[in-house]
Amino acid sequence: MYANLKPYLMTFIPIFVAVDIIGSIPLFLSVVEGKKRREKHRIIIMTVTTAALLAAIFMFLGKWVLIFLNITIPDFQIAGGVLLFIISARLLLPGTGKTLVAGSRDKDVGVFPLGTPLITGPAVLTTTLIMVDTYGIAATFISLAANMLFVWLVLAKADIIMKFLGVSGTRAFSKVMYILLASIAVMLVRRGIMGILV
Repeated sequence: MYANLKPYLMTFIPIFVAVDIIGSIPLFLSVVEGKKRREKHRIIIMTVTTAALLAAIFMFLGKWVLIFLNITIPDFQIAGGVLLFIISARLLLPGTGKTLVAGSRDKDVGVFPLGTPLITGPAVLTTTLIMVDTYGIAATFISLAANMLFVWLVLAKADIIMKFLGVSGTRAFSKVMYILLASIAVMLVRRGIMGILV
């Protein structure tokens, strides 16, 4: 039973960590503050659609880009791991959180900056492509879809979650996610080095 579920769990968790939707709640709420319920719903749909399409396109075409550029998977694992580590380290440092969307009021905020780079940014793109190579496209696609469904649910109930966790709670959750992301980054670098040496 576990053997059948393992690929899905092993792909879902890294993508979930990279997305960090719980940590994005305060910024999402700052963007939709003052907007009517119907407008909030439209922004949520646009956000999830943009994030999902971008991740899916990169998931299916990313490997062909690597082949075209003559980049091996171990090369990408090392580069991706280093990038993920830098991103997670920067996000762990005080005052360097996701501040990109603060003050955004444009009607297309669902596309930018919410859909990308807040939800689907470099960390998600890198993680998704590496998961495809490690566990296959089917498991990765299903895990990506499950994560995007979770993103939609969280954004739809963002007010309730924020009241329950509070600002400190969401920040604490994010810090734990960033530590996990850093650990995944180290694992990817290790696998990349092993792939080159073997």
